[in-house]
Amino acid sequence: MKIVNLDSYALNPGDLDWSPLEKLGQCKFYDRTPVDNDLEILKRIGDAQIVLTNKTPLNQNVLQAAPQIQYIGVTATGYNIVDIAAAQKAGIIVTNIPTYGTDAVAQFTFALLLEITSQVGLHNNLVHEGRWSSNPDFTFWAKPLIELKDKTLGLIGFGNIAQKVAAIGHAFSMKVVFYNHRPKSNVPEYVKQISLTELYQKADIISLHVPQTPTTIGMINQQALAQMKDQVILINTARGGLINEHDVAAALNAGKMAAAGLDVAQIEPLPATSPLLSAKNCYLTPHIAWAPRETRERLLGIVIANLKAFLNRKKLNVVN
Repeated sequence: MKIVNLDSYALNPGDLDWSPLEKLGQCKFYDRTPVDNDLEILKRIGDAQIVLTNKTPLNQNVLQAAPQIQYIGVTATGYNIVDIAAAQKAGIIVTNIPTYGTDAVAQFTFALLLEITSQVGLHNNLVHEGRWSSNPDFTFWAKPLIELKDKTLGLIGFGNIAQKVAAIGHAFSMKVVFYNHRPKSNVPEYVKQISLTELYQKADIISLHVPQTPTTIGMINQQALAQMKDQVILINTARGGLINEHDVAAALNAGKMAAAGLDVAQIEPLPATSPLLSAKNCYLTPHIAWAPRETRERLLGIVIANLKAFLNRKKLNVVN
């Protein structure tokens, strides 16, 4: 079997071991592949029967032009970069990595929230700039600091990551509520399931944990923001398309929102023209919640397990 990885660098910039994958077939690795050039994508796929991809799209045209493909392994949770209907029609198995990053993403959700509420980065910089050394008092703070105790944490979506975030929020003595499009049963006693409208009205902090689908794209827009509390904090470690970036930037600049912590964007890398870059109190990170070495090791292990299952004519994490 020939295996091609179209965008291997993000998963393994050099600190992981490809050898377990290389034992499964003849491997070709590309650090990056142009996402908007079907001809180049096809050239790199060549005659490989197994294609691994993270962000390189495999659309209907590509799949029809490469009939030898038997298996597509998406090295991420979201698999919207593959035309699933076209893959199904062609008899191609598609797998994803569903639960590798639960702890890392939950940790990063609070990293963003704690940066907003405790301002560690700002004050570290000010101390190194000499502000504390020249201060007449034993302490100072350049921005208001916020205590999380008794604040209401509203989670949109209640999958594995959101449940971990809920547990962390509870440990901070927060009130935790959530909305899920399908009602959940057997939820912990410290969380309360409410409607989306009620969540918008009650939450001091809103954290997004839903997939990007036609019904969730742009869900955080002017109409949703109008229902939220003044000075709400928004956290997004899910998918950039969940928010209308112009509406969020406008709400930040108008003071409707206290802050936003965003690890994802509609277009990645973030364009230099994005309104988020100049929005007030907008904390931006380059889609790194998933990226600790331990997390990527786990991801690679599942990539290999999925492929081994396919080669043994079994199904593991198949999405079609």
